[in-house]
Amino acid sequence: MLWLEVVPVAHPLRSPEQTYTYADYLTWPEGERWELIDGEPYDMTPAPSTAHQIVFRGLFRQLDAWFLDKPCHLFSAPYDFRLAREGESENQIRDVVQPDIAVVCAPDGVDEKGGRKAPDFVIEILSPSTASKDHIVKRRLYERHGVKEYWLVHPDERIVTVYHLSPEGTYGKADIFAGEDLRLEVAAFPGLTIDFTTVFPPRPNITRESPARYLAERQGEQGNDKEERHG
Repeated sequence: MLWLEVVPVAHPLRSPEQTYTYADYLTWPEGERWELIDGEPYDMTPAPSTAHQIVFRGLFRQLDAWFLDKPCHLFSAPYDFRLAREGESENQIRDVVQPDIAVVCAPDGVDEKGGRKAPDFVIEILSPSTASKDHIVKRRLYERHGVKEYWLVHPDERIVTVYHLSPEGTYGKADIFAGEDLRLEVAAFPGLTIDFTTVFPPRPNITRESPARYLAERQGEQGNDKEERHG
């Protein structure tokens, strides 16, 4: 008879108070997407929305064309970046993230497992379920690991928040840009400009009624109600 050893999987949903490492991360089910930040697991489901995908496609298409003949590498989620801190071995890494879009220029910045150094440029496309994490938790993470430029793109509000790493290694105050006709330069890569007129999805057509017409109709309805009661 053949005996099989059952190896328990350290699934993060079963131990919400525990901290995890890259070694734990590798044991989790392949059909699930997670990120690790400071050893805390973050569930990457549900799948991105339609607006998220439209914005992603518009950004990636422009970046891919620009980096085509450059020595840097362009990646998109799902693609793991293992961000080791000083003294951490591979299995001890507590920060494993999957940016929506990332650019790595270091010759030794990637290997067969994914990114092994911090990207030079990261874009996160916001959604209601990730906005807080991207604005606060990931901003601190990317700052700590030395990401030179970090963009947060809000599909619904048509807002782009930009952080630049200072010589002191901090982001400082963000630059905030709004509008559908934006053309933003990427400071980390002189000559690269993103045209947001081909990025943001078209706004839905909304027909707005005149307040005066609405009030007149409401007054007419109220008048009819009074006549029926007195009738």
